[in-house]
Amino acid sequence: MKTTANVHPSLAERADPYREPDYLNRLSLMLHGLRRPYETRDYKAAIIELQRLSAPLSAVILPAVLIGLILLLSDNTSIEDPIISIVVMEPDNPGTELQKPLAVENKEAVVENDDVIQAIPLSPIISVKTETVQYRVTPAPPPIAAKIPANMNLFMPGSLTVIRNANTRDRLRVANDGDQITEDAVMRSLRWLKKNQQDDGSWRSQRVAMTGLAVLTFLAHGERPGDSPEFGESVQHALEYLLKNQKSNGHFNNIDGNEYAHPIATYALCEAYGMTLNPNVKAAALKALIPIIQGQHPTGGWTYGMNPDPDPVSGKYRDDTSYMGWCAQALKAAKLADIHANGLDKAMKLAVKGFKNNATPNGGFGYVSPGTGGLTGVGTLCMQLLGASTASEVKKSLDRMEDWTPSFDQKGAIGESLQYYCYYATQAKFHSGGKRWENWNRMRKPAYVKSQQIEKNAIADETGRKCDIGWWTNGDKHTDRPVMDTCLAALQLMVYYRYLPTTGKSAVRANDTLVATTTDTGDIIVDSGNL
Repeated sequence: MKTTANVHPSLAERADPYREPDYLNRLSLMLHGLRRPYETRDYKAAIIELQRLSAPLSAVILPAVLIGLILLLSDNTSIEDPIISIVVMEPDNPGTELQKPLAVENKEAVVENDDVIQAIPLSPIISVKTETVQYRVTPAPPPIAAKIPANMNLFMPGSLTVIRNANTRDRLRVANDGDQITEDAVMRSLRWLKKNQQDDGSWRSQRVAMTGLAVLTFLAHGERPGDSPEFGESVQHALEYLLKNQKSNGHFNNIDGNEYAHPIATYALCEAYGMTLNPNVKAAALKALIPIIQGQHPTGGWTYGMNPDPDPVSGKYRDDTSYMGWCAQALKAAKLADIHANGLDKAMKLAVKGFKNNATPNGGFGYVSPGTGGLTGVGTLCMQLLGASTASEVKKSLDRMEDWTPSFDQKGAIGESLQYYCYYATQAKFHSGGKRWENWNRMRKPAYVKSQQIEKNAIADETGRKCDIGWWTNGDKHTDRPVMDTCLAALQLMVYYRYLPTTGKSAVRANDTLVATTTDTGDIIVDSGNL
């Protein structure tokens, strides 16, 4: 028989489409498809291909498991759970999914209504790192946990995962003027959240919003389902609660009247996907992003309930800086997690214009119009995160916040929700860096640690050691005490390593390896004619 090389070239070309691709080509096509949006044909084909390629592996693993069980049952000696060493590689372009989608039920839960609530933030970083991590094998892995097969090179999300691992956290905390005292306060707050989590995975009383805030707090410390011995199960149950309480249209059950909970939960899901690459979390995040993108006004802002229509009386759009802050940060989290939602880039670009509409020429951001109150921190931070850190509105607003003082008191020149405003100010000043950040941090650290309420030996860690728990209750007018207060304060104490500054150039080295860097110094030019 003649080989393909001896066949006429035209016949060989015609035969090419009918040849079965080799294993490496099929693997490459599968990985490419998993990076595509979940609703595309390429993504669905990749899931099917993943199932096909896993068959040979199953043919090896199942007999090995049976043999192992036989050997185990035939031996009377006690055997400890094995520790598996796994090489975790951080890619240049995070977003490769190797997990098969897990069946998570999406049903609407009937829960009581919640009241009104106000706001929270996010960050960037890109990094490359390889490390060896140890996981203890446990029976019946939970549905959302990112459990990993042994001896497998696994590409994990790069930006947030690397910056928040234990070694890098310590280096960044020291480099950015944090200390062990602040870290101890953070650990007490995480243990308080774990102790006060409800059986359904939520936190009281505004369950979706508070669960979103708690998830963000755990993730800020690098705690993930599947590899965090002490807090992984709490994060997993919280994510399951959010998924089970999401409707088919992307909205959530159990929300407050103005629907602040929606962008908070979306923000948490986007960041969770960026740190776990779980396909179910990605699907939920995509669904949740749609109402935010579609609810944006032509002016660039948002209002309660993501209502895209103008006020029926005045005919004008109500652009609420506080509500806009949540929406903008959810979009930023989606961008960092490499979630490809239709209209995402356009919405982020237009949002810069929306914040500028509520800015004053001499610095400051108002509520639904130009102003100079406490929401100045919200507008400043969001413009930094959206890439407009060098805009004059940001620079002048940072100058206006120069005389702010971090406090847990309700009273203050910047309004009745002082701690809420300081929460944004902490991040904005951290991003700006320099003396502005050093002076703020010097005042803030002792005040926050001193204000934490502590209960001794209230919970056991994963080793059984008794540990303290801690929480905050501030004097703000609008808050969900004490969960919201605790999350906002803890997130401020993790600002040292939650992300790198968005302005200037920063880098952190671990064992002579560059693990994180940012060079975002450019401004965004908003041209509404192109939107």
